[in-house]
Amino acid sequence: MLKLFKLLGNKKLFILLVGLILFIALMGFTLTNRTSLSWPEKFVRDTVGFVQGVFYKPASYMAGLFEDIGNLNNLYEENQELKLTAAQYLLQQANYNKLVQANKRYKEDLKFTQQQLAQNQFDLRIANVTSVDTDADTGTIVIDLGQNDGVRKDMPVISTEGMVGIISETSPFHSTVKLLTTLDPLDSNSKAIAATVVGKENESFGMIESYDKATGMLTMTQIKENDPLKKGDEIVSSGSGGLFPSGMIIGKVVSRQVGDFGLTNTATIQPAADFKDWKEVFVVYTKETQE
Repeated sequence: MLKLFKLLGNKKLFILLVGLILFIALMGFTLTNRTSLSWPEKFVRDTVGFVQGVFYKPASYMAGLFEDIGNLNNLYEENQELKLTAAQYLLQQANYNKLVQANKRYKEDLKFTQQQLAQNQFDLRIANVTSVDTDADTGTIVIDLGQNDGVRKDMPVISTEGMVGIISETSPFHSTVKLLTTLDPLDSNSKAIAATVVGKENESFGMIESYDKATGMLTMTQIKENDPLKKGDEIVSSGSGGLFPSGMIIGKVVSRQVGDFGLTNTATIQPAADFKDWKEVFVVYTKETQE
């Protein structure tokens, strides 16, 4: 008995002995067939579950957050690629539409050229318009044909609609075209156009001398009183004077009136050419200029 008290007096040994007994009892208890957990097991499990929940939820949230950020970055890059693809498609579509329209114009130009060559004794060469001077007093365009292409000063220039103007300056690779909108009888450099009526070439004659910037109309002068010219007639170049070949379309008669001095009549002509949105024009090569 004395030895037992001495053993109990050793605290460390006593705690170890108690712990060993409790461990053996716990092992025996857990190894038995049970249908439910004991309250200590429940307490331990709930405690562990609570602690795990405390740490697991924030960790899961942070992991999901980083994953969402990664997905957003991937989505952003994919979106940028789609935008670039869409922009490239729109550019290609615009280029395609541009080529389609150019091809359509060229076909119309070719048809026009063939018709003109069959009707007249001159050659045409197509030229691209490289720049336009919209100043009302200047009225010029620049084309990509020049001296190296046989272009000379005073050669006529036309469009598929009608007369455009006349070559005023040339360089090796480009030329300046002075438009009909600059016609002015007071300008010594202005070239008047001898004109007549289609179907009445031997009966009608006049001179296209000026352009009214306010109304956008040409004025035909020196028309005799007995001239059969009337409203609606188509006016073309007569070929007189040798500068402009005959048969080049100028416009249509809008009205006819008595001239300033009452000796001759004048006529207001609606130009056939549309003096805007230039893309291509034709330089007229006559036999004289080719020689």
